[in-house]
Amino acid sequence: MPWQPATGQQTAMTAEHAECPQGIPGMTGDDEGRSGVPLIPTTRPPEQPGAAGRPGLDVTAVLPYAGSRASRRTRGLRAWMMTAPVDVAALLTPLLVTHQYWRGTLVMAGLTVAFFAAGGLYHARRHVSILDELPSLCGRLLASAAVVAMIAAVRHDSAEYALGFTRGVGVAAGLVIVGRVVTREFATIARKRRWVEHNTIIIGGGPTAVELARLLRRYPQYGLRFVGCVDASSRTGPAAHPLIGRLDELEQLVRIVECDVLIIADPDCEESVLMEVLRRPVNAACDLWAVPRLWGSRSHGGDHIGAIPIVKVGDTTLSGPRWALKRASDVVFALVALLLLSPVLLLCAIAVLIDGGPGIFFRQERIGRHGVPFDIIKFRSMRPVDEHESQTNWSIAHDRRVGPIGRFLRRTSLDELPQLWNILRGDMSVVGPRPERPYFVEKFSAEYPTYAMRHRVPVGLTGLAQVSGLRGDTPISDRARFDNYYIENWSLWLDAKVLLRTVAEVFRAGGR
Repeated sequence: MPWQPATGQQTAMTAEHAECPQGIPGMTGDDEGRSGVPLIPTTRPPEQPGAAGRPGLDVTAVLPYAGSRASRRTRGLRAWMMTAPVDVAALLTPLLVTHQYWRGTLVMAGLTVAFFAAGGLYHARRHVSILDELPSLCGRLLASAAVVAMIAAVRHDSAEYALGFTRGVGVAAGLVIVGRVVTREFATIARKRRWVEHNTIIIGGGPTAVELARLLRRYPQYGLRFVGCVDASSRTGPAAHPLIGRLDELEQLVRIVECDVLIIADPDCEESVLMEVLRRPVNAACDLWAVPRLWGSRSHGGDHIGAIPIVKVGDTTLSGPRWALKRASDVVFALVALLLLSPVLLLCAIAVLIDGGPGIFFRQERIGRHGVPFDIIKFRSMRPVDEHESQTNWSIAHDRRVGPIGRFLRRTSLDELPQLWNILRGDMSVVGPRPERPYFVEKFSAEYPTYAMRHRVPVGLTGLAQVSGLRGDTPISDRARFDNYYIENWSLWLDAKVLLRTVAEVFRAGGR
């Protein structure tokens, strides 16, 4: 079918006249009728002889896929907005009967919601089923109930009190399960009637992408409104599937169709190219799902669309509430550490003063988040010959100018303690990629493609790479890989694990 702009007449086409038969195998007129959006040709017009480059995005072919009233109305909705209030209401129901156990009931409610959140029970699922959630739901209910019951047993010797409180906990747990059944059923009905749906772009042009497109159009219970595919394929001629653009146009397409969800399915491009596109701000704001390359591998906690397995790719940006949580924990940690370690800081300062005279602290320019420079503060362990040596000398681990006290401070990492002030100022975080000097940031960024990605988050007093043995003269590529793994899998528990391992390294004197 020759290329032509999308007109109102085309938009009103029936499934028999649309590109459906040659587009998505197995799609019938019933499929088209369910989505209300016909597939129209988006093949670009051939370039004119001598024209440089290729034509731009054909906006007229994309507009028919733009957000429906339902998708615009539900863009801001998230799964927790319905389930969390129902859970809280169920957990607090015993208070309607008696206020005798109000402290335990409140603690139980808060602990259960925290356990549910940690277990991903407030995350959106494409295949909604209470039976899938029931094992995790019951396990976390029992865990939170056991914790609160033990606290109640310690605080109250009365068997009658313990029995009455446990009875209330059982009622609350039962109501939570009932509430989950109701909310899941309501969510399924809302999706099937298209009261709730989110515009979705599939990244890929192979068989998996085609099948996913067919499933999303035919089965609205997944809550996703398919608007088209994008791919980096160099194929020419009429598209064999509903391509609405190319991968490098994804950012513009996301804006036009008001896309909320991206699904990665057999894209025809290198992973590095795909990740560069997905990290652009507009694309990063979308929920990201991916089809595993090895379908036979079991992905625990995974989801599926019509038996095609998909996994949720977590948000890797520390912004909004996530950044606020991390920043608050940093401030609390730094304040407590400065208070508790003040005697150690004083002893270190006196030792440095005795060893090398005036000039207790050493300041040096380092590169922080988003490439912003700042001055890091350390206890001085030696005096460099000049500023150039300070900025460009990679390691001083075996430098003869480092005295016994300086060597001890460096091996125990006590020289890093003044950076608690950098954390309070907001220059650094407690855990994150270690900051480096501008000279080496420029050098390593040119040599290692993933090194600059470390600066997506605040630099840290300690980091996953350092507690994994990557200190001193160790491969930069390994450090960058560990740092980026930390960023993309960040959680408060991961921070806690790094801190515990850091303490172990200090006692082992494992510094450089």
